Amino acid sequence: MKSNPGHAAIWLAVVLCGCERPGSPTPAASVTNAPSTPIPSAPRTAAEPWFTRLEPSSGLDFRHSSGQSGRFWFPENESGGVGLIDYDRDGWLDVFCVDGGALDPLRPLPPRHRLYRNLGDWKFADVTVAAGLECPDGYGMGCAVGDYDGDGFADLYVTQLGSNRLYRNQGNGTFADVTAKAGVAVNSWSTSAAFVDYDGDGHLDLLVANYVRWSPGKEQECFSSGGRRDYCGPKSFAAPLPPSLFHNRGDGTFSDVTEAAGLTRAYGNGLGVATGDFDHDGRIDLFVANDAMANQLWLNQGAGRFVDDALLRGCGLNTVGIPRAGMGVVAVDLLQRGWLDLFVTHMVGEGHGLFLNQNGLFTDSISPDGPMMGSLPSTGFGVAFADFDLDGELDLYVANGRVRLDARVRSESDPYAEANTLLRGRGQGRFETVSPAGGVLPEILGTSRGMAVGDLDRDGTLDLVVIEKDAPVTVLRNRVGKGRHWVQFELRDRAGREVRNAVLRLVDDKRIQWRQHQPNEGYCSSQDPRTHFGLGTRGEPVRLQVRWPDGKAEEFPSLPVNQLHRIQAGKGLPGAGWFDW
Repeated sequence: MKSNPGHAAIWLAVVLCGCERPGSPTPAASVTNAPSTPIPSAPRTAAEPWFTRLEPSSGLDFRHSSGQSGRFWFPENESGGVGLIDYDRDGWLDVFCVDGGALDPLRPLPPRHRLYRNLGDWKFADVTVAAGLECPDGYGMGCAVGDYDGDGFADLYVTQLGSNRLYRNQGNGTFADVTAKAGVAVNSWSTSAAFVDYDGDGHLDLLVANYVRWSPGKEQECFSSGGRRDYCGPKSFAAPLPPSLFHNRGDGTFSDVTEAAGLTRAYGNGLGVATGDFDHDGRIDLFVANDAMANQLWLNQGAGRFVDDALLRGCGLNTVGIPRAGMGVVAVDLLQRGWLDLFVTHMVGEGHGLFLNQNGLFTDSISPDGPMMGSLPSTGFGVAFADFDLDGELDLYVANGRVRLDARVRSESDPYAEANTLLRGRGQGRFETVSPAGGVLPEILGTSRGMAVGDLDRDGTLDLVVIEKDAPVTVLRNRVGKGRHWVQFELRDRAGREVRNAVLRLVDDKRIQWRQHQPNEGYCSSQDPRTHFGLGTRGEPVRLQVRWPDGKAEEFPSLPVNQLHRIQAGKGLPGAGWFDW
């Protein structure tokens, strides 16, 4: 639903007031089916929890540390990301958790990032040291996963205050720190990042959001509305930064093309990134969600050049021309019609923002049953649209946690804690609140930051990993999808390399579903690299139509459900008409 003047006035008034592990997968072919186990059907009611929380005895015992010592160092408030990565190619998603560290100059500590190998049967093992992922310095923020060198093994990029780190997967269970050789350190305060082939040469380039020019010597004293010492916000420093863009040369190194690409023409307090072809010109664009400043929509002009058109296109500010505190962001086709919308999480009192894409122009959409419903009392960070209950409609999960003290305290042990949000999708952009709140009992209260969605136990349902600031990691096992059908896809180009930003159109006998393949989005996190669809009770084979990043379209007909399919470009049937834009 489009916003109208009445909605805008109301909105403004509110804001102002207030087991065995299988071996490596079969080599790439047109379609490869992974084995699956039938899912028993189980009755459920609307009030039954959607998830159960994984116990610490699983071995996934990460505990985030911001290093808070009463000094209220600004970066402590933003730290914490997570990445899902099958680093050993055994078919099971492993979990990489990003730690903070300690910023006090008198007691500095490096971050304790952790990699957990998925052993199956909901058991994990800490393999950080054996994998060579101990970080010597910096203060951790988030991560992005992608095979930048095209060798078939997923690599890992870690964003930090200080030097970022690029870890190359050596294919033997270990990683090598190739940051200096690759030339992607940044040496600033970086937050979210995404691997994206913006020039279509088959090599994954790298987009990095940068936040504030900060150092301990620039820290200031800030106070909450109640007069208590509190964390500052980005406006206190007035030191925004441009994003960084690195072009992959194809030889294991990158060139910094930020200035040449035009990205230094707009500065911001960047926290979230999303990528996709937002104007249907066949080129991949870049979106940066900024905190308390206008967002940036970098439209790809070709020849390595970009222009920020967010203000003219309608996704830079809210509907009344005010910047919001942009944290996490996802590019999602909410209305399932082939256009990528943008959903951005915001601060308490602002409400989350949905920019509906209408032929390349955006409308700040406000509706009582839209994905922003109920968001005014919360501060959102991690965010994902996913079909958790496998009914064929996208649901919404938002990881919440305050950045400022408030009179309303939900947890005695953590004054910044909030409950996370879960909304059930009803189709056509409409949602309803799930009971119990957050889909889990007992209710989880924490200061949530990064979050990743993925199928951790290979049962076809989507699970959650949430990083809680200064608390143990939260892992939620999906229960609501049991008894329904699904299908997953792993995409490869003609050379067998990982593909990003392909558009998928899934056709069954009842509906058409659209997805974009890009796991690097949300807040400081990296999602399941496989594209997932829920199918409800329909168990007949489906048709997949793919628009590859080079613009070519193919169809892969009669694909069985309840399986993971590996799809390779050039192996399908030529198609036309599905992606005419």
